[in-house]
Amino acid sequence: MTDRTTRPRVLLADDHAGMLDSISKLLSSEFEIVGSVADGYFVLEAVERLHPNLLVMDIAMPRLDGIRTARELQSLHSDVKIVFLTVQDDEEYISAAFAAGARGYVFKSRMRTDLITALTEVLAGNLFVSQRSNHQK
Repeated sequence: MTDRTTRPRVLLADDHAGMLDSISKLLSSEFEIVGSVADGYFVLEAVERLHPNLLVMDIAMPRLDGIRTARELQSLHSDVKIVFLTVQDDEEYISAAFAAGARGYVFKSRMRTDLITALTEVLAGNLFVSQRSNHQK
């Protein structure tokens, strides 16, 4: 086990348990996973209770989606840094995510190659967006 006691604290939010498990396994060597939740209402409660440094959140979630959750966190003056992990690769979603306060945007198809880099960049004060596939010219 690592002797790093100050690993960044990460909260995960996705409505698919299998995805939460995959994200947790991918990140657990570098980050402290403080919790996993399935919708935006649970995110709001968990951020207040667990004080994560980072929130890795899907956009499409029941009850309160990721964009609305990010806006709500921004209105609460939360200092959690938000990185979206989503299948949505449309420019409108990306713009809406950053307008809502996101610092990073990772496509689920690039999770294994981009997520740790995205979280590291966001913690350093930078923005991160996964490269889109070249299916359009």
